[in-house]
This record gives sequence, C-alpha cells and structure tokens, in this order.
Amino acid sequence: MTVQTASDQMPAASFPAGYHPLGGAHDELYARDGTLRPQWEYIMRSLGSLGAEEFGRRGGEARRLLRESGVTYNIYDDPQRPERPWPLDLLPVLVTSAEWQTIEQALIQRAELLELILADLYGARRLIRTGLLPPELVYGHPGFLHSCAGVPAPGGRQLPLYAADLARAPDGDLIVLGDRTQAPSGAGYALENRVVLSRVLPSIVRDSHLHRLPLFFRRLREMLARFAPRQDDPPSIVLLTPGPGNETYFEHSFLASRLGFMLAQGDDLTVRDQRLWLRTLDGLKPVDVLLRRVDGVFCDPLELRADSLLGTPGLLQAARHGTVAIVNPLGSSAVENPGLMAFLPALARQLLGEDLKLPSVRTWWCGDAEGRAYVIEHLGELVVKPVFSHPSRFTVFGAALDAAARQQLTERIRAQPHLFVGQEQIALSTAPVLIGAQLEPRAMVLRAFLAAENDGYIVMPGGLCRVAPTRQSALVSNQVGGVSKDVWVLASEPERETALLLPADQRPLLVRGGQAVPGRVADNLFWVGRYAERAEAAGRVLRAVLQHILDSEEDTDDRHLPALLAALTRVTATYPGFVGAGAAERIADRERELLAVLLDTRRAGSLRYDLSALVRAARAVRDRLSADTWRVINSLDRELAADGDLRHALAELERVLLMLAAFGGLTADSMSRGQGWHFLEIGRRLERALGMVITVQALSPLNDARGTPWDDLLGIADASMTHRRRYRATAEAGPVLDLLLDDETNPRSVVHQLLRLDALLSGLSIRGTTPQRTAEQRLVADALDELRRTGGASGEAPRQPGADLDNLLQRIAAQLATLSDQLMQTYFSRPDRPQQLVALGR
Repeated sequence: MTVQTASDQMPAASFPAGYHPLGGAHDELYARDGTLRPQWEYIMRSLGSLGAEEFGRRGGEARRLLRESGVTYNIYDDPQRPERPWPLDLLPVLVTSAEWQTIEQALIQRAELLELILADLYGARRLIRTGLLPPELVYGHPGFLHSCAGVPAPGGRQLPLYAADLARAPDGDLIVLGDRTQAPSGAGYALENRVVLSRVLPSIVRDSHLHRLPLFFRRLREMLARFAPRQDDPPSIVLLTPGPGNETYFEHSFLASRLGFMLAQGDDLTVRDQRLWLRTLDGLKPVDVLLRRVDGVFCDPLELRADSLLGTPGLLQAARHGTVAIVNPLGSSAVENPGLMAFLPALARQLLGEDLKLPSVRTWWCGDAEGRAYVIEHLGELVVKPVFSHPSRFTVFGAALDAAARQQLTERIRAQPHLFVGQEQIALSTAPVLIGAQLEPRAMVLRAFLAAENDGYIVMPGGLCRVAPTRQSALVSNQVGGVSKDVWVLASEPERETALLLPADQRPLLVRGGQAVPGRVADNLFWVGRYAERAEAAGRVLRAVLQHILDSEEDTDDRHLPALLAALTRVTATYPGFVGAGAAERIADRERELLAVLLDTRRAGSLRYDLSALVRAARAVRDRLSADTWRVINSLDRELAADGDLRHALAELERVLLMLAAFGGLTADSMSRGQGWHFLEIGRRLERALGMVITVQALSPLNDARGTPWDDLLGIADASMTHRRRYRATAEAGPVLDLLLDDETNPRSVVHQLLRLDALLSGLSIRGTTPQRTAEQRLVADALDELRRTGGASGEAPRQPGADLDNLLQRIAAQLATLSDQLMQTYFSRPDRPQQLVALGR
C-alpha cells in the first residue's frame, strides 16, 4: 500500500512522502485506511517544517553525540572491531497515555505472576507436585539453580527487576515475545536515547508532553536502598559487571555513574565471615546490595559453575545468610524459559484467579506429547526455539527450511523434546525509519521495564524499541545490526521535571573525597596514564622525524635524520626498526617503516597500538572519567585509522598530539584528588620520566661525528621556547641536558617527574600514617639523590655527554622499571581465587 492519500489530506505531514507500509503487518504510523494515526500528527507536522535536509543534519548531530559519549554495543562475533556505535533513529515510537495505562496494568500482572512462580519453584514447589508444571520443564532448564532453594529474597521480592519484549500482532494487539528476568538490560540505553533526542529535537520533545523517565530510575535506586540488610545511610550498592567485553558494558558504566553505584567485577569482591566485601586500596568495604549484570550461573564458582571467572566464590553463601541483597536473585532466570509460556494462562488462573491480560506469543512445548505432535506437523509455519541458548541450538524459522533440514530438525526434537518449543510466526508490526531521504517500515520489538515498589511494581513510561536492520528482515536484534528507537508515552499535559537521584527537598550531608578504589580500577587508571604519556612520547619523536623528512629538499643531506630514526625505534621499542643489522636498508626505505610505527595496530609500540591500549584501559574505568574526557578518548580512538602518505600522516599526528594534551588537561582539571587520580598521575609521571630518559639517551650518543640534534631534542621535549628565553643562543649539550634532566622548574624534566612521584606516593593512604618510607618511595628517593649528586647547580659547569651520563641514564631507567614492578606487586596484584577442581553434579 502506497500512502499518498495521507499526504494529500495533511500536506504538513508529508515528511517525507512516499511511505510504503508492509502488507499483512500492523503499521505504527498509518492506519489501514491510509490515514495518519492521531498521535503522529504533531510530530509529522513539526518534522515537515524542519524538512528532510535539516532532519538529516540533526541525525548526524545525534550520531556525533552518541559517538563522543562512547555509547556502544559490543558484537561478540566481530573480533576485529567488537564495539559498535549505538545506532539511534530519530523518529520515536509513539504510544498514547491511555494505551500505556492498559499496558502497565498487564505488565504488572505478568510480573506478579512470574514472581509467584519463582517463589514456588525455590520454595514449596507445589506447581510441580500438583502437575501444573512438568518437572523436566523446570529441572531441565539451566536457569533453575538447585543451590538457590531457600535463599531469602531481597526485601521479600523474588523478581525486583523485570522486562518484557513486546510486539504487535497484525490486528494491533500487543503480545509478549519473551520475558527477561535474569538481569534485564536496556533501560540505560533507553535513558541515553531520551537524553540525545532531547538535545537534537528539543522543541519537539518539550511540546510533545512526554512522560519522563528519571522518576523510574529514582524509584529503582530507592528500591535497592530499601533492600540493604544494614540500614546505613547511604547503603553500599555495587553493580557487578562481567567487564568491558560484555555486550552492554556501556550501560553498566552509564548506570553506575548516573545512579552513584560502585562498578565492580568479580575479582573486586570477596566473601569473608559470610559477608560480601569490596576489595579496595583502603581495605575491605562491606557491600549491602549487589545489582548484578552477570548471569546467575557464573556468579559463584564454588557452588554454581566451577569454571566461571566472572563471579565471586562464596557469594551464594553470603546470600543465604541474608547479609547481602542480590538483584535479581540468583536463579531468577528459571522463568525466562520460553516453554513456560505455554503454561502461563493456566498458572494465572490458578495463582491470581484471573486471566492473563497480556498474552504470550502462541507457544507449544515439545516436551508435551500433544504440543510436540503439533510442532512437528506444522513445522513449516512455526519458529522453533531452544528453551535455553546453546551453541548447538538456535532459533529456526521453519518456512526457511527445505525438506531435508525439516527432517533433521524433527529428529532432533524427537530425541530431546523437552529442550524445544514451537512458536507462532507472526508478522511483527512496523515502525518508520528514515533511510536517506525516505521513510521505510521496519519490523519492531519494544522492551518494557519494571521495578518492584512496595507491594507492586513501577513501569518505566516508555522503553527501548529495536527495529530490524533491513526492510525484509524479520529478526530484530542488536547483534545482527538492529537500530534503536526511543519510546514516547504521550501525556495529556506537561509533566514536572523529576530529579534522577534525591528529591529537591532532601538535603544530603556533605561528603569530601571520592569512592573507594579497587585494585583493578587503580591498575587501569595507572595504565591510562602510562599509555597516554607513551603515545605522546612516540608522537613527538615521530613528528620530529616527519618534519625533517618533509622539510628537507634532499633527505640524504639531513645528517641528523639517522639519529632521529634510531631514537624513534628506541623510544617506541619497535625493534629492529632503524637500528641493528639491516638498518641502512630500512632507512633507505623509511616510509614503509614509519607508516607501520604510526598506523600498525598489531605492531607493539606503534602509536596506533598505544592509543588502542589507552582506550581499552580507559573503557575499563569509564565510570571514573568525565564526559568531556570521554569525548577526547573517543576522538583518539578514531584517529590514525586510514593509510596515507607521510604528509597526511603528519597532519593526523598533529591532531593526536593536541588531543593527548587535551586529555592531560582534562584529567588534571576534572578528576577529584582521590586515589584514582593519584594512580593515573603516577602512571603519567613514571612514563614521562622513563620516556625522557630514553629519548635523551638515544639522542646524545657517546661518539657520533655527525653531532647531536640538540634543537630536535628540545622540540621533542617541548622546551625550545624556554631555552631561547634563557640562553638566546644555539642549543648546546650542557644547557639542554640541564633543562631536560636537572631543572626542577621544567614540568617535563626527569627531576620534576621524580619529585612529583615522591609527592604522589606520599599521598596514597594505603600505608596509613607510618613514618617509614615505602619500597616505592625509596626507589624514587634513590633516583633523585643520584640525579642531584651528579648534576650541577645554577651557575656551575653543566653536564656533558659521555660514558658517565650514559651509565647514569641506564641506572635511572632501571630504577623506574623496578618502581613499576613494585607498584604492580604492592597495589595491583590479584589474590588467588578458590575454585572447584571438578564440576559439581546437578
């Protein structure tokens, strides 16, 4: 159906014209008679006044905001580039307030039903004993964890968080495609979508009178605080993440930073005396509430999955003793079983005394003889799913199978019938997506979110909509390229602004200092600082080399170029490079090697390698860094990605150096002076000192008839202006070495870095107030003493190149390397984790 009649009736709503809804599916934009649905009239008029060109520009602005904020979704099957930018279509999905109220009531009923089922499965199990649920349906599902039977639920709630994937059938009625009870994800992405649309379409968002999202998150935080066994103010709430490799790691970090939670991984936690503790540099801190994003079976390698490296040994025992509230409780994924959908109508009548208000997609469990016969007979019309995800079992569209494949699937079902369900294949409703200058219909699924509140639930007024990647695709998933949309629930009148955290009338007590810092966080911040300085050192030497090559009319006449090339190899440690056997040939063919040192992501020590390492370390602690700092990090991640000639490489290199300078300034100006900042700064100062030592050592050889490029050394160290103002003379060895090694007022000198390291190490609170110097402080003090003892004071004869200087630099470099090792051993070493040597039987 080509909807031109609507454009004729409402010219202002013809943005853009020529929309073609798919036949046989409900369309969110147009009714069956070709008229625009009433809730869309205002937004289509507004977009029509903007015009397609301006709307496209704002779409680009939205992509820029998402990119700069580092909003990503990790793709597991892409090892080269697993992190994908979060795709957001500017056209929302609109739901009227009246319809949403009906949806809310149905979702709350469904959540209450699933909560009652969970309470029974981990309690009396009357549903199994009375035959309402087959035992093999429950016990054959890995989400049912026998060890969790009898574990007290946090606040008495078996299902504090719940999400449902909704779709419209062709008749427009909503159905549930799947229940999410393990660790429902997506709410943070929904909030980010709303934030972005509010910035790029501010007047449309404001005048559409939307139900706002912050109240849901504030109630979520209040719920978690109520669950705390210790009623401290405030309670300690930790968000447990599998780590940066998880598909929704951005959301974990986003929610932790927005809601004020501690973000932790399994190794950051430990169980002592039946309590859960957070390992920090200041010692163990109690954890009251654990908001987990790790699948339940991986949460405790002692009692659950023995090979898990994501959880914390003993966590289940702490939950049994009621000393920590785990949300959602371990084992809650037992009701994610799609086979359960076939039994929900009867269970609703049994447990609630009423019919299910929001039906599931029609489902037949193959463990039941009648259901199995129906599925096998109608295989070509159904979608066949495993009751749990497994590499050897996946969703199959029966209509896409040939006769041989259907026969093979039939045999697999008959061999293990309780592991499969058949579901009706429905034509999902479609939502408009702007592709180029045209709107296209795409199949959509809406995820709605609920949180427990007192005796009921609160429903997020909106949710996360995902649409298929192509017009023809019926599979809606972020893992296969799906696009997200914001969901607008239209209010009858404007809503008052709501704070995300505390209400305005509640005044918090003043607190100074940052959150506790686990060793893993300190470790990553330390390497953020080191890789930032390492990249800058490599970039400065590279810039000097490229400027020499591009500024010289004939490269062979540049007598300092071989020394600079050799220094580049030593500073970046990209051996053999321009030193050793074959160096002359590589110098002659230097462009290839230079581009590799600049761009090759697989070459350890290359600038691109260092930038990638910086970004990886920063992502692991992204909740500790400001929004502006993240913009710089994401910009760095996109630089040096394209091949080119040396002139193009120099232009890119200049941008990288500017961004690294911005990164250093932002971390200095936006991070509070807690332990996290101390370790980032320690990493920076240690690496800067080491880089300067290596650079000076590389460019002041013992015996070189071509002379030392002192001017280049000053340029690399960003000290040319200081030298000119002091000496008003050609650069010579003594003044240059004094400026770069011994001048305490020069922020890039080696002695300045050692002084800063001494102060930073003294500021760490892990050692308390003991008067004894730590091993790390003694190493710094020894290096300082040696540097001062061998250097000259103001007005005295300066240092000169030679064997003594070379030996001194080697000793200081060795002391700095030992300092790094000592820091790793003292602060960052991970304790051994107890683990089962054999898998536990079920």
